[in-house]
Amino acid sequence: MSKTIDYFMQYVKIDTQSSETADTTPSTDKQHHLAELLASQLTGMGASEITYDKEHCYVYASVPASEGCENLPVLGFIAHMDTSPAVSGREVKPRIVENYDGGDIVLNEAEQIVFRVSDFPEAAKYRGKDLIVTDGTTLLGADDKAGISEIMAACEYLLRHPEIKHGKIRIGFTPDEEIGAGTDYFDVKLFGADYAYTVDGGAAGEIENETFNAASAKLVVLGRSVHPGSAKGRMINSMLIAYEFQNLLPVFENPMYTEGYEGFFHLCSIQGDVEKTTAEYIIRDHDKELFEHKKQMFLQCADFLNRKYGEGTAAAEVKDSYYNMKEVLEPYGHLIDNACEVLRELGEEPRISPIRGGTDGARLGFMGLPCPNLGTGGENFHSRYEYACVQSMAKVTQLLVMLAERYGSVKKEANTPPEL
Repeated sequence: MSKTIDYFMQYVKIDTQSSETADTTPSTDKQHHLAELLASQLTGMGASEITYDKEHCYVYASVPASEGCENLPVLGFIAHMDTSPAVSGREVKPRIVENYDGGDIVLNEAEQIVFRVSDFPEAAKYRGKDLIVTDGTTLLGADDKAGISEIMAACEYLLRHPEIKHGKIRIGFTPDEEIGAGTDYFDVKLFGADYAYTVDGGAAGEIENETFNAASAKLVVLGRSVHPGSAKGRMINSMLIAYEFQNLLPVFENPMYTEGYEGFFHLCSIQGDVEKTTAEYIIRDHDKELFEHKKQMFLQCADFLNRKYGEGTAAAEVKDSYYNMKEVLEPYGHLIDNACEVLRELGEEPRISPIRGGTDGARLGFMGLPCPNLGTGGENFHSRYEYACVQSMAKVTQLLVMLAERYGSVKKEANTPPEL
């Protein structure tokens, strides 16, 4: 088994699920368990300039520049340690399905949890490959422990092969990316890279240079509880008004019906009773003008309900989370060009596409650190049906090593894929 997979099978067993309801950084103390391990392993492999921010749970480290390459631009690789709150990350039980036959996979016979190709037809492209899956009771954690494993394996390879010439490589591991707080305390100055790649995408070969513009939104509806036997003309049911609010939003601007560059309103959670209902939303659009229009529409729907039911019935608030990183990346076309060239050398046709989501790189770009996003070899993130391809993950590790080598050379010669 490759070093990349060794690391991965170890990391996914560590519960690092973040929490949307916490007001601390990190949002869960258990993320420190992985941070501590990574800092220790980086020390053991001979990395330098290791910083473990014990207050905020960030890990930084360096692979020193090769002799004669000290003055070259500094390249960074970044991944996040937390897993999504959407599905449990506790007691993950990974297993490898060798030589996948392209059919359904029984994840858990006792609980009748089956990975069905009819639900996930893209799995057919992995026929003959080895897939890492769970027992169906948790997510896998490839988002983003696949990225962490690939970065760690690439660093170890570079440190053990000094004949590979490269500039200084900076490594960064962040907490709380899944709840939009991954860069809240990221020290761009300390990190010190000229540019970087986040390794936080899906299938190997994906390169993402655009994200959504993103906002979180909240609706609070206040009602009036009256005995239902005498409620006529007096009761105000906050749950029904919240339902009415949802129906005011465009029906097809919903994640269930959108793809590509199409934006949406997504109702993430709702809790309530007759007297009070709270609904949490996210708002997304790649186009800045459409994004602003969506935010305004959200507020206008609340205004309409206040006019209908009385002032103070509905309170809406919207908070920007991150913006489309495309405008930041446009002057750094070499980051995309070099990744495409190396992928072709590895026999993988690059696929440049927008992210229907976000990465730490979206915010880091506006903090002065341009970061396109690379695929990790994982699929079906935030799901009990999440999986990762062994061969794809090994290829991503090769990609990182070859990018380090490419940025360590003035010439744009083809690299020889490392044997990992």
